[in-house]
Amino acid sequence: MRSKTELENVLNQVANCMMTLKSDMKEKFPISLIDIDCWEWPQGVGLFGLHKYYEQTKNEEVLDFFINWFDNCIEKGVSEKNINTTAPMLTLTYIYEITKKQKYKDLIEEWTDWIMDSENGLIRTGDNCFQHMITGDANDSEILIDTLFMTGLFLERSGLLLKRQDCIDEANYQILNHIKYLFDKDMGLFYHGYNFKRKDNYGEVYWGRGNGWYTLGIMEYLQQADIDSAIRNYLLSVYKSQCETLIKFADKESGLWHTVIDDQESYIEISASAAFLCGIMQGVRIGVLEKEKYMIHIEKAVENIFNYIKEDGTVLNVSYGTPIGENKEFYKEIVCCPMTYGQALMIIFLQEAMMDFWH
Repeated sequence: MRSKTELENVLNQVANCMMTLKSDMKEKFPISLIDIDCWEWPQGVGLFGLHKYYEQTKNEEVLDFFINWFDNCIEKGVSEKNINTTAPMLTLTYIYEITKKQKYKDLIEEWTDWIMDSENGLIRTGDNCFQHMITGDANDSEILIDTLFMTGLFLERSGLLLKRQDCIDEANYQILNHIKYLFDKDMGLFYHGYNFKRKDNYGEVYWGRGNGWYTLGIMEYLQQADIDSAIRNYLLSVYKSQCETLIKFADKESGLWHTVIDDQESYIEISASAAFLCGIMQGVRIGVLEKEKYMIHIEKAVENIFNYIKEDGTVLNVSYGTPIGENKEFYKEIVCCPMTYGQALMIIFLQEAMMDFWH
């Protein structure tokens, strides 16, 4: 493991790069997934990673960045409420606890009520699952593994903040049902999505970053709140099964992961790799995974992931926003470019690597 000083220097570079990220490409979605000033899911994941950075550094400039970002976005107005635009709300719960700004709490309550309103709020599909509605597209009858990170984490946090057990119960229900429809128990990995009208998992592809939302997300989820022991044990059993499969498919040379997990000819994808690596390391540190079993894989991946960080802190080999594909080739053709979630997942990994446990 690299020294804490070296890790901290890289962490500062990655965080600074994320706070100034701008789009220089023509994007295909209604709102930029790259520009840090926009309110969308990549920026939401980015804010969460930056919050982890603030928790460790207490850098007042970062707190000022948060306040300015939320104030500016709230003043402009969010284009629409959906699964993906919920992502920034997770970090807002933490910033509210620091600032106690009433308008932040008002927005948290408003957004929570919208999620919980099954008639006039967030669209539900089969088995009352959250439909993965996104900006400009309701994605009829579709659920995605991404939902657990983009909306599930916030719903649990808002339940804690607002003292609403019904929100925590709903978040638990959604995770359990997403596992029911998306987890391939024979392989130990998640499919990207499921459609209740088609009654299939599209191309049945084991997409890297999608799986990463569970590996890392479930660790964050279980550490946020005191979850019923039976549910906790079930979520961890799925997590352990996934981690066992992940180390089998890690790239033989680098220890990192491919964008299609079981396709060694697909490119190494770093947002997924950072999520997997951090999620596995958290599991080892808190005693969920056996250190002896995973340590050799962790050491190889940690050393090689730094090859994908430029001197200015830009994280490389991060795939652009990815809808569900019908085959592996679709995922292999997604372009790579700097993304806020790539920066954020690297930030979260680097902070895990700085924990005393690893030194």
